[in-house]
Amino acid sequence: MSNITQVVNTEKNMTTLKKGIVASGLDQVLSGTGPFTVFAPSDMAFGKLESGTIESLLKPENKLKLTSLLNHHVVAGKINFKDLKDGDELKSLDGKKLSVKVKDAKVSIDGATVQNRDVASSNGVIHLLDTVLSN
Repeated sequence: MSNITQVVNTEKNMTTLKKGIVASGLDQVLSGTGPFTVFAPSDMAFGKLESGTIESLLKPENKLKLTSLLNHHVVAGKINFKDLKDGDELKSLDGKKLSVKVKDAKVSIDGATVQNRDVASSNGVIHLLDTVLSN
């Protein structure tokens, strides 16, 4: 089974995330033993950002900002969709909290809706989000 980095590299709606993971060096972390839970913004989610934001973040001089943003989408440990409970607070790799809300069988993380869930990998799980989380 592929690790998180390998899964992101092959998913057709995670191409922007793939660029960010490589540019930030997070691909090395997400290829490690983990386990990790990644709340992965889809290409559509990145498309909601202000024009030029992605291009700016991908510049070498903005590596720290990009790394911080992406780390905000990763939690240590494997958390499957069914384990996400209303009111849960998760600690992301950047040390900040993510709030889980469950309403009408829909789960959101800090207001971003989980669209595709439990994408399995050898070192964790990926949940696709419709919005980039702001840190």
